[in-house]
Amino acid sequence: MSDQHRHHHHEVPYPDRSPAARRRRWAQRLAHRLTPHSHESADKLDPALESSARGLRALWVSLAVLGATALIQAAVVVVSGSVALLGDTVHNTADALTAVPLGIAFVLGRRAATRRFTYGYGRAEDLAGVVVVLTITASAVLAAWTAVDRLLDPRPVAHVPAVAVAALVGFAGNEWVARHRIRVGREIGSAALVADGLHARTDGYTSLAVLLGAGGAALGWRLADPVVGLAITAAIVLVLRDAAREVFRRLMDAVDPALVDRAERVLDEVPGVRGVGELRLRWIGHRLRAEVALVVDGEATVREAHRIAVAAEHALLHAVPRLTAALVHADPAPSPGEADPHLALAHHAAA
Repeated sequence: MSDQHRHHHHEVPYPDRSPAARRRRWAQRLAHRLTPHSHESADKLDPALESSARGLRALWVSLAVLGATALIQAAVVVVSGSVALLGDTVHNTADALTAVPLGIAFVLGRRAATRRFTYGYGRAEDLAGVVVVLTITASAVLAAWTAVDRLLDPRPVAHVPAVAVAALVGFAGNEWVARHRIRVGREIGSAALVADGLHARTDGYTSLAVLLGAGGAALGWRLADPVVGLAITAAIVLVLRDAAREVFRRLMDAVDPALVDRAERVLDEVPGVRGVGELRLRWIGHRLRAEVALVVDGEATVREAHRIAVAAEHALLHAVPRLTAALVHADPAPSPGEADPHLALAHHAAA
Protein backbone atom coordinates (compact mmCIF):
# COMPACT_ATOMS: atom_id res chain seq x y z
CA MET A 1 0.00 0.00 0.00
CA SER A 2 1.32 3.46 -0.89
CA ASP A 3 0.02 6.89 0.04
CA GLN A 4 2.36 9.72 -0.86
CA HIS A 5 5.33 7.59 0.06
CA ARG A 6 7.66 9.45 2.40
CA HIS A 7 11.41 9.23 2.83
CA HIS A 8 12.61 9.27 6.42
CA HIS A 9 16.06 10.76 7.03
CA HIS A 10 17.80 9.67 10.23
CA GLU A 11 20.25 12.32 11.49
CA VAL A 12 23.10 11.60 13.89
CA PRO A 13 23.47 13.93 16.89
CA TYR A 14 27.00 15.00 15.92
CA PRO A 15 27.47 15.07 12.11
CA ASP A 16 30.86 14.36 10.63
CA ARG A 17 32.46 17.75 9.80
CA SER A 18 35.49 16.43 7.96
CA PRO A 19 36.19 17.77 4.43
CA ALA A 20 35.36 14.39 2.89
CA ALA A 21 32.02 14.25 4.72
CA ARG A 22 31.17 17.80 3.65
CA ARG A 23 31.91 16.90 0.02
CA ARG A 24 29.61 13.86 0.28
CA ARG A 25 26.78 15.98 1.71
CA TRP A 26 27.17 18.58 -1.05
CA ALA A 27 27.10 15.82 -3.67
CA GLN A 28 23.95 14.35 -2.12
CA ARG A 29 22.23 17.74 -2.08
CA LEU A 30 23.17 18.41 -5.69
CA ALA A 31 21.91 14.99 -6.78
CA HIS A 32 18.66 15.56 -4.91
CA ARG A 33 18.09 18.91 -6.65
CA LEU A 34 18.84 17.49 -10.07
CA THR A 35 16.72 14.35 -9.73
CA PRO A 36 13.58 14.81 -11.89
CA HIS A 37 9.92 13.78 -11.26
CA SER A 38 10.02 13.53 -7.49
CA HIS A 39 6.61 13.15 -5.85
CA GLU A 40 7.36 13.78 -2.20
CA SER A 41 4.91 15.84 -0.13
CA ALA A 42 6.98 19.01 -0.46
CA ASP A 43 7.19 18.63 -4.24
CA LYS A 44 3.41 18.30 -4.48
CA LEU A 45 2.85 21.33 -2.26
CA ASP A 46 4.51 23.86 -4.58
CA PRO A 47 2.17 23.34 -7.60
CA ALA A 48 -0.83 23.32 -5.24
CA LEU A 49 0.23 26.62 -3.68
CA GLU A 50 0.88 28.08 -7.12
CA SER A 51 -2.62 27.14 -8.30
CA SER A 52 -4.13 28.81 -5.22
CA ALA A 53 -2.02 31.91 -5.86
CA ARG A 54 -3.25 32.03 -9.48
CA GLY A 55 -6.83 31.78 -8.27
CA LEU A 56 -6.27 34.64 -5.82
CA ARG A 57 -4.70 36.83 -8.51
CA ALA A 58 -7.64 36.18 -10.83
CA LEU A 59 -10.07 37.15 -8.06
CA TRP A 60 -8.39 40.41 -7.10
CA VAL A 61 -7.97 41.53 -10.71
CA SER A 62 -11.61 40.76 -11.50
CA LEU A 63 -12.71 42.49 -8.26
CA ALA A 64 -10.98 45.68 -9.37
CA VAL A 65 -12.46 45.55 -12.88
CA LEU A 66 -16.01 44.78 -11.73
CA GLY A 67 -15.80 47.30 -8.91
CA ALA A 68 -14.92 50.07 -11.35
CA THR A 69 -17.69 48.92 -13.72
CA ALA A 70 -20.31 48.92 -10.95
CA LEU A 71 -19.31 52.41 -9.78
CA ILE A 72 -19.72 53.85 -13.28
CA GLN A 73 -23.11 52.18 -13.67
CA ALA A 74 -24.29 53.28 -10.20
CA ALA A 75 -23.57 56.91 -11.05
CA VAL A 76 -25.69 56.60 -14.20
CA VAL A 77 -28.52 54.87 -12.26
CA VAL A 78 -28.71 57.86 -9.88
CA VAL A 79 -29.22 60.36 -12.71
CA SER A 80 -31.32 58.19 -15.05
CA GLY A 81 -33.60 56.15 -12.78
CA SER A 82 -33.26 53.12 -15.08
CA VAL A 83 -34.52 50.01 -13.30
CA ALA A 84 -32.90 47.73 -15.86
CA LEU A 85 -29.54 49.38 -15.27
CA LEU A 86 -30.14 49.20 -11.52
CA GLY A 87 -30.65 45.45 -11.75
CA ASP A 88 -27.50 45.11 -13.81
CA THR A 89 -25.52 47.26 -11.36
CA VAL A 90 -26.69 45.25 -8.37
CA HIS A 91 -25.76 42.04 -10.15
CA ASN A 92 -22.31 43.41 -11.04
CA THR A 93 -21.74 44.52 -7.46
CA ALA A 94 -22.76 41.10 -6.12
CA ASP A 95 -20.50 39.43 -8.65
CA ALA A 96 -17.56 41.59 -7.54
CA LEU A 97 -18.20 40.80 -3.88
CA THR A 98 -18.16 37.04 -4.48
CA ALA A 99 -14.40 37.44 -4.78
CA VAL A 100 -14.29 37.82 -0.98
CA PRO A 101 -15.53 34.32 0.06
CA LEU A 102 -13.61 32.76 -2.82
CA GLY A 103 -10.45 34.55 -1.76
CA ILE A 104 -10.89 33.36 1.83
CA ALA A 105 -11.40 29.82 0.53
CA PHE A 106 -8.20 29.91 -1.54
CA VAL A 107 -6.23 31.17 1.47
CA LEU A 108 -7.72 28.49 3.73
CA GLY A 109 -6.99 25.83 1.13
CA ARG A 110 -3.27 26.57 1.41
CA ARG A 111 -3.18 25.58 5.08
CA ALA A 112 -1.62 22.24 5.95
CA ALA A 113 -3.74 19.29 7.04
CA THR A 114 -4.26 18.78 10.77
CA ARG A 115 -5.29 15.88 12.96
CA ARG A 116 -8.87 17.17 12.82
CA PHE A 117 -8.92 18.19 9.15
CA THR A 118 -6.84 15.30 7.86
CA TYR A 119 -7.55 16.12 4.19
CA GLY A 120 -6.73 19.79 4.65
CA TYR A 121 -9.03 22.75 4.03
CA GLY A 122 -9.64 22.42 0.30
CA ARG A 123 -13.38 21.92 0.84
CA ALA A 124 -13.65 25.58 1.82
CA GLU A 125 -13.52 26.32 -1.89
CA ASP A 126 -16.62 24.20 -2.50
CA LEU A 127 -18.43 26.01 0.32
CA ALA A 128 -17.50 29.30 -1.33
CA GLY A 129 -19.16 27.95 -4.47
CA VAL A 130 -22.38 27.60 -2.45
CA VAL A 131 -22.04 31.26 -1.43
CA VAL A 132 -21.71 32.19 -5.12
CA VAL A 133 -24.91 30.28 -5.93
CA LEU A 134 -26.78 31.99 -3.07
CA THR A 135 -25.53 35.38 -4.28
CA ILE A 136 -26.81 34.69 -7.79
CA THR A 137 -30.16 33.68 -6.29
CA ALA A 138 -30.40 36.93 -4.32
CA SER A 139 -29.56 38.90 -7.48
CA ALA A 140 -32.38 37.17 -9.36
CA VAL A 141 -34.90 37.92 -6.60
CA LEU A 142 -33.91 41.61 -6.40
CA ALA A 143 -33.94 42.07 -10.17
CA ALA A 144 -37.39 40.45 -10.44
CA TRP A 145 -38.89 42.48 -7.60
CA THR A 146 -37.57 45.78 -9.03
CA ALA A 147 -38.81 44.98 -12.55
CA VAL A 148 -42.30 43.99 -11.38
CA ASP A 149 -42.54 47.14 -9.26
CA ARG A 150 -41.67 49.28 -12.28
CA LEU A 151 -44.19 47.42 -14.45
CA LEU A 152 -46.92 48.28 -11.96
CA ASP A 153 -45.71 51.87 -11.67
CA PRO A 154 -44.04 52.88 -14.99
CA ARG A 155 -41.67 55.84 -14.86
CA PRO A 156 -39.70 57.50 -17.66
CA VAL A 157 -35.98 56.87 -18.07
CA ALA A 158 -33.81 60.00 -18.15
CA HIS A 159 -30.43 60.43 -19.83
CA VAL A 160 -30.94 57.50 -22.18
CA PRO A 161 -27.55 57.98 -23.97
CA ALA A 162 -25.75 57.71 -20.60
CA VAL A 163 -27.66 54.50 -19.85
CA ALA A 164 -26.57 53.07 -23.20
CA VAL A 165 -22.91 53.91 -22.52
CA ALA A 166 -23.11 52.41 -19.03
CA ALA A 167 -24.59 49.23 -20.52
CA LEU A 168 -21.66 48.93 -22.95
CA VAL A 169 -19.21 49.49 -20.08
CA GLY A 170 -20.95 46.73 -18.12
CA PHE A 171 -20.73 44.30 -21.01
CA ALA A 172 -17.03 44.96 -21.65
CA GLY A 173 -16.05 44.67 -17.99
CA ASN A 174 -18.04 41.50 -17.36
CA GLU A 175 -16.95 39.71 -20.51
CA TRP A 176 -13.28 40.34 -19.74
CA VAL A 177 -13.72 39.12 -16.15
CA ALA A 178 -15.73 36.09 -17.30
CA ARG A 179 -13.04 34.96 -19.74
CA HIS A 180 -10.31 35.47 -17.16
CA ARG A 181 -12.09 33.61 -14.34
CA ILE A 182 -13.25 30.71 -16.51
CA ARG A 183 -9.81 30.25 -18.08
CA VAL A 184 -7.95 30.29 -14.75
CA GLY A 185 -10.65 28.20 -13.05
CA ARG A 186 -10.41 25.46 -15.67
CA GLU A 187 -6.62 25.51 -15.64
CA ILE A 188 -6.42 25.03 -11.86
CA GLY A 189 -9.55 22.85 -11.59
CA SER A 190 -11.67 25.23 -9.49
CA ALA A 191 -15.41 24.68 -10.00
CA ALA A 192 -16.20 27.67 -7.79
CA LEU A 193 -14.07 30.01 -9.91
CA VAL A 194 -15.61 28.67 -13.14
CA ALA A 195 -19.11 29.20 -11.67
CA ASP A 196 -18.17 32.75 -10.77
CA GLY A 197 -16.92 33.28 -14.32
CA LEU A 198 -20.23 32.06 -15.72
CA HIS A 199 -21.93 34.49 -13.36
CA ALA A 200 -19.88 37.36 -14.82
CA ARG A 201 -20.64 36.28 -18.39
CA THR A 202 -24.35 36.41 -17.73
CA ASP A 203 -23.90 39.90 -16.29
CA GLY A 204 -22.32 40.90 -19.60
CA TYR A 205 -25.31 39.66 -21.56
CA THR A 206 -27.72 41.41 -19.21
CA SER A 207 -25.80 44.63 -19.82
CA LEU A 208 -26.53 44.23 -23.52
CA ALA A 209 -30.19 43.73 -22.59
CA VAL A 210 -30.05 47.06 -20.74
CA LEU A 211 -28.81 48.60 -23.99
CA LEU A 212 -31.92 47.25 -25.74
CA GLY A 213 -34.08 48.71 -23.00
CA ALA A 214 -32.45 52.10 -23.47
CA GLY A 215 -33.21 51.88 -27.20
CA GLY A 216 -36.84 51.07 -26.48
CA ALA A 217 -37.10 53.97 -24.06
CA ALA A 218 -35.59 56.29 -26.67
CA LEU A 219 -38.35 55.21 -29.06
CA GLY A 220 -41.01 56.11 -26.49
CA TRP A 221 -41.92 52.64 -25.16
CA ARG A 222 -42.25 53.28 -21.43
CA LEU A 223 -42.43 49.59 -20.53
CA ALA A 224 -39.18 48.77 -22.32
CA ASP A 225 -37.09 49.27 -19.17
CA PRO A 226 -39.06 46.95 -16.81
CA VAL A 227 -39.59 44.35 -19.56
CA VAL A 228 -35.83 44.19 -20.08
CA GLY A 229 -35.46 43.96 -16.30
CA LEU A 230 -37.60 40.81 -16.37
CA ALA A 231 -35.49 39.44 -19.22
CA ILE A 232 -32.42 40.04 -17.09
CA THR A 233 -34.05 38.06 -14.29
CA ALA A 234 -34.65 35.14 -16.65
CA ALA A 235 -31.00 35.23 -17.76
CA ILE A 236 -29.85 35.22 -14.12
CA VAL A 237 -32.03 32.17 -13.43
CA LEU A 238 -30.41 30.32 -16.33
CA VAL A 239 -26.88 30.94 -15.09
CA LEU A 240 -28.06 30.06 -11.58
CA ARG A 241 -29.09 26.63 -12.89
CA ASP A 242 -25.69 26.01 -14.50
CA ALA A 243 -23.68 27.27 -11.53
CA ALA A 244 -25.78 25.32 -9.02
CA ARG A 245 -25.35 22.12 -11.04
CA GLU A 246 -21.56 22.60 -11.20
CA VAL A 247 -21.24 23.27 -7.47
CA PHE A 248 -23.64 20.43 -6.55
CA ARG A 249 -21.62 17.94 -8.58
CA ARG A 250 -18.42 19.03 -6.87
CA LEU A 251 -19.99 18.72 -3.42
CA MET A 252 -21.17 15.21 -4.35
CA ASP A 253 -17.61 14.20 -5.41
CA ALA A 254 -18.53 13.95 -9.10
CA VAL A 255 -15.65 13.76 -11.58
CA ASP A 256 -15.42 13.66 -15.34
CA PRO A 257 -15.79 9.97 -16.37
CA ALA A 258 -13.01 10.59 -18.91
CA LEU A 259 -10.59 11.03 -15.99
CA VAL A 260 -11.59 7.63 -14.61
CA ASP A 261 -11.10 6.04 -18.04
CA ARG A 262 -7.67 7.65 -18.37
CA ALA A 263 -6.62 6.44 -14.91
CA GLU A 264 -7.72 2.87 -15.68
CA ARG A 265 -5.82 2.82 -18.98
CA VAL A 266 -2.66 4.09 -17.31
CA LEU A 267 -2.86 1.57 -14.48
CA ASP A 268 -3.39 -1.33 -16.90
CA GLU A 269 -0.07 -0.44 -18.53
CA VAL A 270 1.98 -0.50 -15.29
CA PRO A 271 4.30 -3.56 -15.25
CA GLY A 272 3.13 -6.09 -12.67
CA VAL A 273 -0.51 -4.95 -12.62
CA ARG A 274 -2.83 -7.82 -13.56
CA GLY A 275 -6.05 -5.89 -13.17
CA VAL A 276 -7.67 -2.77 -11.77
CA GLY A 277 -10.30 -3.28 -9.11
CA GLU A 278 -11.96 -0.40 -7.29
CA LEU A 279 -10.97 3.07 -8.53
CA ARG A 280 -12.21 6.29 -6.96
CA LEU A 281 -11.40 9.92 -7.68
CA ARG A 282 -12.56 12.91 -5.68
CA TRP A 283 -12.01 16.66 -5.74
CA ILE A 284 -10.87 18.47 -2.60
CA GLY A 285 -11.06 22.09 -3.65
CA HIS A 286 -9.19 22.28 -6.95
CA ARG A 287 -7.05 19.21 -6.27
CA LEU A 288 -7.75 15.55 -6.99
CA ARG A 289 -7.11 12.50 -4.82
CA ALA A 290 -7.36 8.88 -5.91
CA GLU A 291 -7.97 5.55 -4.21
CA VAL A 292 -7.36 2.38 -6.18
CA ALA A 293 -7.12 -1.37 -5.62
CA LEU A 294 -4.80 -3.28 -7.98
CA VAL A 295 -4.52 -6.99 -8.61
CA VAL A 296 -0.91 -8.29 -8.54
CA ASP A 297 0.78 -11.68 -8.59
CA GLY A 298 -0.29 -13.58 -5.49
CA GLU A 299 3.23 -14.95 -5.06
CA ALA A 300 4.85 -11.50 -5.11
CA THR A 301 6.76 -10.46 -2.02
CA VAL A 302 5.63 -7.49 0.06
CA ARG A 303 8.50 -5.44 -1.37
CA GLU A 304 7.57 -6.35 -4.94
CA ALA A 305 3.89 -5.55 -4.38
CA HIS A 306 4.92 -2.22 -2.84
CA ARG A 307 7.15 -1.46 -5.82
CA ILE A 308 4.21 -2.05 -8.17
CA ALA A 309 1.96 0.17 -6.03
CA VAL A 310 4.53 2.98 -6.08
CA ALA A 311 4.94 2.66 -9.85
CA ALA A 312 1.15 2.83 -10.22
CA GLU A 313 0.94 5.97 -8.08
CA HIS A 314 3.77 7.53 -10.05
CA ALA A 315 2.01 6.80 -13.35
CA LEU A 316 -1.26 8.29 -12.07
CA LEU A 317 0.43 11.48 -10.87
CA HIS A 318 1.82 12.04 -14.35
CA ALA A 319 -1.30 11.06 -16.29
CA VAL A 320 -4.19 12.62 -14.35
CA PRO A 321 -4.23 16.43 -14.32
CA ARG A 322 -4.27 18.09 -10.88
CA LEU A 323 -3.92 14.76 -9.06
CA THR A 324 -1.86 15.38 -5.92
CA ALA A 325 -2.09 12.06 -4.05
CA ALA A 326 -3.08 8.45 -4.59
CA LEU A 327 -3.68 5.64 -2.12
CA VAL A 328 -2.85 2.37 -3.90
CA HIS A 329 -3.80 -1.01 -2.43
CA ALA A 330 -2.41 -4.27 -3.85
CA ASP A 331 -4.65 -7.36 -3.89
CA PRO A 332 -3.23 -10.82 -4.67
CA ALA A 333 -4.54 -12.54 -7.79
CA PRO A 334 -6.89 -15.35 -6.70
CA SER A 335 -5.64 -18.95 -6.80
CA PRO A 336 -7.91 -21.95 -7.50
CA GLY A 337 -9.64 -23.06 -4.31
CA GLU A 338 -8.39 -20.09 -2.31
CA ALA A 339 -10.93 -18.24 -0.19
CA ASP A 340 -11.53 -14.55 -0.87
CA PRO A 341 -9.16 -12.68 1.49
CA HIS A 342 -11.79 -9.96 1.92
CA LEU A 343 -14.50 -12.28 3.30
CA ALA A 344 -13.90 -10.96 6.84
CA LEU A 345 -15.02 -7.52 5.59
CA ALA A 346 -18.14 -8.69 3.74
CA HIS A 347 -20.58 -8.04 6.58
CA HIS A 348 -19.26 -4.46 6.93
CA ALA A 349 -19.81 -3.81 3.22
CA ALA A 350 -23.38 -5.17 3.43
CA ALA A 351 -24.15 -2.91 6.38
